[in-house]
Amino acid sequence: MFQLAGRQKFAINVFKVQEVLTLPQLTLMPHRNKAVIGVVYLRGRSLPVIDLSLAIGMRPIQHDENSTIIVTEYNSTVQAFLVGAVDRIVNLNWEQIKPPPSGTGHHHYLTAITQLEEKIIEIIDVEKVLSEISPLSTELPDHILEDDFVNKAHGKEIVMVDDSSTAHAQAKAIFTKLGLTVHQAMDGEAGLQLLRQLASEQEGPITDRILLLVTDAEMPRMDGYRLTTEIRADDKLKDLYIVLHTSLSGAFNEAMVEKVGCNQFLSKFKPEELAQLIKDRIEQSA
Repeated sequence: MFQLAGRQKFAINVFKVQEVLTLPQLTLMPHRNKAVIGVVYLRGRSLPVIDLSLAIGMRPIQHDENSTIIVTEYNSTVQAFLVGAVDRIVNLNWEQIKPPPSGTGHHHYLTAITQLEEKIIEIIDVEKVLSEISPLSTELPDHILEDDFVNKAHGKEIVMVDDSSTAHAQAKAIFTKLGLTVHQAMDGEAGLQLLRQLASEQEGPITDRILLLVTDAEMPRMDGYRLTTEIRADDKLKDLYIVLHTSLSGAFNEAMVEKVGCNQFLSKFKPEELAQLIKDRIEQSA
């Protein structure tokens, strides 16, 4: 947990934090995004430093040599976030993490909220922040978009569960290019309800309708690991092909994939690998 330019407490997942330290010597960059205050050289690599307060639409943080940065890894990229005062690490269950309140619109930068000591803690959608600073391409190479593959994929259905609207938009852009029908849910609990509804509408096995499930690991109310466990325990859903699609580091998730029974792990956001996974799955199911 940490503060930005005001008194409100914010948070990000500690699994994505590499270290917290005072701001090293900063080098300015020409033509940079306004939220990027410069770059630092740290542990043999150059890292962009992002004013997280400015990036989410708040007033900028005044920085000096005593300022604090949080070095993080998301989607296989490493960056530093300039923050105000760092508070502490708090251990919570995903059941204690809730989606943002309905009615907050689509332009906020929250992926979830929680309550601690009678105060609301806002959990930032870092994927949205990074996508606005450095937009990811959803273009696919020609060899992926072969006519035969696109024809085979057209009309097939997949389910995607993720608490980030940015992740949904990025992945859906790929799925749409392949002609896939996408069912979406914003957390594991909603995803499980959606799958059970789809299964109740299906006369045969759910696998006759749903090609695969793509799920994030970290989500409010129910995470991707618990979602997978619940699916494997449900007779109507247990044979689903499940892909864990997450911005967390690979080594941790590869172990969890095997433990909970996912079929495959894929780091965010790699359009060609995601499309290739769909292609391989269609060939396997055929």
